[in-house]
Amino acid sequence: MPEPIRAVEHELTALLRRGRAVSWEIAREVHPNLEPNTYGLLLWLRRSGSIRLTELAARLGVGKGTLSRQINALEVLGLVHRDPDPTDRRAAQISLTEEGQRRFDVARAARLGEFLRALDGWPDRDVEEFARLLGRFNDSWM
Repeated sequence: MPEPIRAVEHELTALLRRGRAVSWEIAREVHPNLEPNTYGLLLWLRRSGSIRLTELAARLGVGKGTLSRQINALEVLGLVHRDPDPTDRRAAQISLTEEGQRRFDVARAARLGEFLRALDGWPDRDVEEFARLLGRFNDSWM
């Protein structure tokens, strides 16, 4: 195995470990009963505004059953709601409630602050290139 690939694996492992820890903290800030993997789900909901469960499951790479259980838990906590899909009444559009948006935005601001501190002193072009390369890497997994 080429050494650069081993280095990528090592750095990604460290990044994922830190990311899980941060996601755990932020999910708890949104609501004390949330699991850490919920942060990514809330982020997609915040970005999309409203999305069908099947589309969200595909974007997150999880099964509809798993995602449905997570959505149900978020719904019970008052963080998300379902509305009938205007194009297919059998389906629902899922979105954050106002309270869900508020809580998510407060928690996300804390995460973005950590990124700002970590990237403090980096030239703007390096930050832009880092984001571009991460996006390219993530796109290659889809």
